[in-house]
Amino acid sequence: MDPDNGAVDLDQLAALRTPEGSAALTAATGLGGGDPLAAAAALRSAGVPAGLAAAALTQAELRRRAVGKFGPEAAGMFLTRAGLEQATRGVVAARRAERLRAAGVRTLADLGCGLGADALAAARAGIRVYGVEADPVTAAMASANAEAAGLAEAFTVECGDATAFDVTRVDAVFCDPARRRAGTGRRIFDPNAYSPPWDFVTGLAERVPHTVVKVAPGLDHALIPVGAEAEWVSVAGDLVEAALWCGRLAEVPRRATLLREPAPTCAAGVTRHQLTGSGAVEAAVGPVRRYVHDPDPAVVRAHLVAELADALGGTLADPTIAYLYADAPGGTPFARCLEVTDVLPFSLKRLRALLRERRVGRVEILKRGSALEPEKLRRDLRLAGPEAASLVLTRVAGAPTVLLCRPVAD
Repeated sequence: MDPDNGAVDLDQLAALRTPEGSAALTAATGLGGGDPLAAAAALRSAGVPAGLAAAALTQAELRRRAVGKFGPEAAGMFLTRAGLEQATRGVVAARRAERLRAAGVRTLADLGCGLGADALAAARAGIRVYGVEADPVTAAMASANAEAAGLAEAFTVECGDATAFDVTRVDAVFCDPARRRAGTGRRIFDPNAYSPPWDFVTGLAERVPHTVVKVAPGLDHALIPVGAEAEWVSVAGDLVEAALWCGRLAEVPRRATLLREPAPTCAAGVTRHQLTGSGAVEAAVGPVRRYVHDPDPAVVRAHLVAELADALGGTLADPTIAYLYADAPGGTPFARCLEVTDVLPFSLKRLRALLRERRVGRVEILKRGSALEPEKLRRDLRLAGPEAASLVLTRVAGAPTVLLCRPVAD
């Protein structure tokens, strides 16, 4: 087993897919959550060879971690630590596949398919997928995952160079270039050092009429190709990815998509909200008002704060800070709303006195444009009392400011 990324080698993967390996995986899953050394000893005492036991325990642990991304499907998947970290969440991949299918896509090349999360979602949507993956073990795992999902005929994988794939074979391409260095896991910040490199990735749009590129949420807007739609996606308020929709798939310049999965006991489906715009408009600036709205990070990254301000009748109190102020609560899924009860220039002494006067013993601390460390501030406030409050650390017209607030119900 590779100690750097928790991946098995090809021989160990083959062993895990035998009846004996399947039994070892089942036993390892049942030993989850305990002492790993004791679990390994238990498997060996049951006659499982040491190498197979280690591989099974690693897979069982990765599958437990993967449930948050893939749901029940994680139980049958083969995974690596690096591959799991970089894989698209199931709800995001399903939404992308739905959009591709609605655009008329029937065949798709997934260049750099990794463990196959996006390709499997596309195959479930009725799209024939050809995956290309440079790493032999990862490619073999993607194939195994397709077989486990019953999609081996709809999603096939070849191990090779993504730049050599003949894209004329398909009517759409999806590419998720590797943004971490192999072996070290360190992030790559130069797009031309991606694998495949950025110039190849952006050139796909000139060759294939339907091209989607998954990119890091922190993508520099200057790198967005002319005419492409840039979309930022958050799940339950957590910004998870950005994507470029090119060619015939581009519908608007910028899009913020908010997804929320239902609770396990809820029969409803995924909730989806979308905000679109040019991303080039600036919001008006005004004073602090009764309500402050904290936009979802997808809205902020997509540069759609001005569009949200227009919908809320809101303004910025500082042109560089993405808090929006309005006279009424917005009731919008795109921002959290707090009612402002007090506004004061930041002073630890004054803030401590105000909180003591209000008998506040618990605070939630939000911040934009402040260098203060929330946990250190919490200690310095020496809170005591039965009440709770929200503190917003920010700037107003360039001046460090603190807002004392209370949450507004959704």
